[in-house]
Amino acid sequence: MNFTHTEDHRMLADSLDRYLAAQHPIATRHAIVQSVLGHSPQHWAQLAELGVIGALFDEAHGGFGGTGHDIAVVFESLGRSLVVEPVLASAVLAGSALAHAVQGAPNEAHLALLNAVIEGRTIATLALDEAQSHYELQRVATQAQAHDGGYVLNGVKVVVPNGAQASVAMVSARTSGDEADVAHPQGISLFVLPLDTPGVQIEGHTHVDGTRSATVRLKDVHLPASALLGSAGQGLSTIEHAVGRGIVALCAESLGAMEVAKQHTIEYLQTRKQFGKPIGSFQALQHRIADVLLEIEQARSAVINAAEALSADRVTREKALSAAKYSIGRIGNLVAEACIQLHGGIGMTWELPMPHYAKRLVMIDHQLGDEDHHLARFIALGEAA
Repeated sequence: MNFTHTEDHRMLADSLDRYLAAQHPIATRHAIVQSVLGHSPQHWAQLAELGVIGALFDEAHGGFGGTGHDIAVVFESLGRSLVVEPVLASAVLAGSALAHAVQGAPNEAHLALLNAVIEGRTIATLALDEAQSHYELQRVATQAQAHDGGYVLNGVKVVVPNGAQASVAMVSARTSGDEADVAHPQGISLFVLPLDTPGVQIEGHTHVDGTRSATVRLKDVHLPASALLGSAGQGLSTIEHAVGRGIVALCAESLGAMEVAKQHTIEYLQTRKQFGKPIGSFQALQHRIADVLLEIEQARSAVINAAEALSADRVTREKALSAAKYSIGRIGNLVAEACIQLHGGIGMTWELPMPHYAKRLVMIDHQLGDEDHHLARFIALGEAA
């Protein structure tokens, strides 16, 4: 496997890093997080203009990338600057679901929506999680019942990424079976839901790391038959495709954040003095930071392996994704804890970037499945193979 970036990847990463370094310092990020909207339309538009969103889609869908390594390059850069724009929710999760579904069931309205997502004109999201789902994609209680040539949706989706900022959501619902049918997921469908549809209630939330999500309640929401995304009852493969790409994105984002946390910590160890010496000269602290360096390299290998596996068969792909998400969850928590401790008390202050990186690293573990979930899933996939 080639571990070096292609020239195109290096150019994309360099241009994105330069833009974020100049236009997205930590103070700007604080202001965006504390704003009512929770993201910056100006930065969002600029990311689209730079080609960041287009790099996440292949040429067949109007992009110019779309591979796992394209996702990893973009999100490692975003992670280095703690970007809170809805790139994951809109471009990766919702966009990937749209692109995957329209391949098998072309729909002019859905193709137009996909183009709007790629161009940054529309923010979309993917509404999957429910209170009792515990990260299991096939555990869906939301119901979509056929009615007057369309569908009526009822249910509650929780922790919908950027749900209050999005204008449209891809919602999973059962068109047959019930929540207990986890062994028979053929009844799960996806629907394109404009979030201003009557019967939709949205309650936005801000997480400890500054990212946003929402609870979306659906009560007798009427949708036309054209809202069905792909084929009825066959939505799980599309969901797995989108979530898999989301896992690669989160793992790469975590890697970028780890790298910055590590670098800040090394600089602190080299400048902070005790007993007339930089504390980085103390052997115990050298051993601690050496452990961090080794763990981050292991995380990098996991990200590369997961990015490469996106094009593999399902079992190989899903095992690599769960292995990477487990590793990133474990290592992210370790790096966050070690870097805060090596900074001492100052590592907990708002003014220092370090605690904000630590909070993001911890939160990433809980998105799209935590380390416990993915360890169990990796074992189950191995036993089933």
